[in-house]
Amino acid sequence: MNKIFKKSGRKIAKKISLFSKKVNEDGREHIKENLIGHISHIKNVRLYIVEWLLMVSVVILLSIAQAYWYLNTFAVETYTSGGTYTEATLGKINSFNPLFTSTSSEETLSRLLFATLSATDYSGHTGLGLAESIHANDTGDVWTVKLRKNLKWSDGEPITNKDILYTIKTIQSPRIKTNFASKLVGVTAAENEQGEIVFTLTSPNAFFESSLDLPILPSHVLGDVAPELLLENKFSSRPVTSGAFTVNATQNIGNEGEKIVYLTANPKYYKNKPLLDSFSIHAFLNLTDIKNAVKNGTVTATADLPSKFATEVSSSNVNEYQSSVNYGVFAFFNTESNLLKDKALRQAIRLGLNLNNLRTGLSGELPLDYPILESQIESITFPSIPKTDVTTAKAEIEKLKAANSALTTEKIKIITIKGDNYLEEFANRIASQLESLGLGATVSVYDSNQDFRLNILRPRAYDLLIYEIGLGPDPDVIAYYHSLEASENGHNLSNYKNSVVNDLLLSARSNMDAGLRAAKYQKFLERWVDDVPAIGLYQTTLPYFVNRNVRAFSQENRLVTSTDRFVDIENWATKKTVKNRTP
Repeated sequence: MNKIFKKSGRKIAKKISLFSKKVNEDGREHIKENLIGHISHIKNVRLYIVEWLLMVSVVILLSIAQAYWYLNTFAVETYTSGGTYTEATLGKINSFNPLFTSTSSEETLSRLLFATLSATDYSGHTGLGLAESIHANDTGDVWTVKLRKNLKWSDGEPITNKDILYTIKTIQSPRIKTNFASKLVGVTAAENEQGEIVFTLTSPNAFFESSLDLPILPSHVLGDVAPELLLENKFSSRPVTSGAFTVNATQNIGNEGEKIVYLTANPKYYKNKPLLDSFSIHAFLNLTDIKNAVKNGTVTATADLPSKFATEVSSSNVNEYQSSVNYGVFAFFNTESNLLKDKALRQAIRLGLNLNNLRTGLSGELPLDYPILESQIESITFPSIPKTDVTTAKAEIEKLKAANSALTTEKIKIITIKGDNYLEEFANRIASQLESLGLGATVSVYDSNQDFRLNILRPRAYDLLIYEIGLGPDPDVIAYYHSLEASENGHNLSNYKNSVVNDLLLSARSNMDAGLRAAKYQKFLERWVDDVPAIGLYQTTLPYFVNRNVRAFSQENRLVTSTDRFVDIENWATKKTVKNRTP
């Protein structure tokens, strides 16, 4: 058996050997025939080979280029969370308590640190803040406010109706003077069974919602503090907050009052935590230092530098935005002045003043002809104002001088305040034009301080006042033109008294029908134009100088006050990243 297996194995091995030899010979023949034999033909097809190689190279390069284009086409540089933002502001910071703000620096901090019940929205109208809803009864003398759910103070305590009631009571206390007391005169507040706050007014007010733009204080921190001791309380330097930021630290610069306040994003902010990690307020004492800080890039932005500094801070890294705000500059006639009590003279002065010449040199500010802005009211036709006619004005003034010898012997006393806007310049221009009309005029310029308010504004110690006033979000001008406000404590700077106007303004405020309300304001404006208690000069703008590499407030937002720029503070950013969009 073994011999048979051995014999069979030798036969198989011999066949494998012969097969391998044949394959080897066939392989060599194939290589010789199909490769070596064709080498001599390469020179005949070399052009095709080069073309083929070039084509492959082009395809590879195009693929690489396409991939690069794809990445860049769908890669977007966008702002992300993180970073810090520094604003330069003007004026000392004496307290963080929002009820006692008196400088631009303190007002800015108040908006960043404290949320309000109602708030100006993106359109420049009154919207909701901490309140989930605000609605009135049919007559407008009862307003009901419901808070949002799950509101928190920065220390984690809940924001409740108790905080609202405490704040209202504190603002109304006769033991202190706050910036909000005038909004709550004759108002009572109480909690109803549904857990809402009910405000009851002594008279209807269609605009009461805007009066609720009030910063709320924490009752669990201040509830046991006497109102007159609030400024002395530690809360004034280490507050518990409800706004977008909380106070982290403060740094005094020198001994004169310059200070930096370092803020940290508040994760409990009702609009969500801001993108910015931190925000700093550098409170300067003068505009020159603010200008230098912006120019040198030591601050991110400022809202306190007038437009006239634009050329001095101009650089490739700084943008200037101009946003109108609801403030207006007027020439207020003292209608009880011995010289200007005659309506005919006020009409003649308006006829003779060349407003186009007066407004020469304005930088972004808008002409302002009326005490109500078009953005504040709809469905109204503003009455026409007589066009400038110097010849007719001079003739009328000469007639009036003959009837009132004081117009010949005395000069019209024009008063305004110092500052870096156009007030003093307008006062001097008006004085010059009055003299060209045949009326004598003097200009006095005062510091805007307590002495000015006590000795000039309250007694109305002027014939003509060039002054800026806030117009608010609503067309309600009772404070400036109702007879009851023509007092030392009132804001009727013209001492204007007209019983028909009183009725029109009160009726407009108390009317809940927008159409009927507009009709009342239409008639008021007609009276205002005829009686000439004031002449509109220009609407104020907010010049905002900002580093061009950051994102601040949207230029599409309509601002009522300068601090309304913070309406979208949660979206401000300084840090960028690259992200791919989905194609």
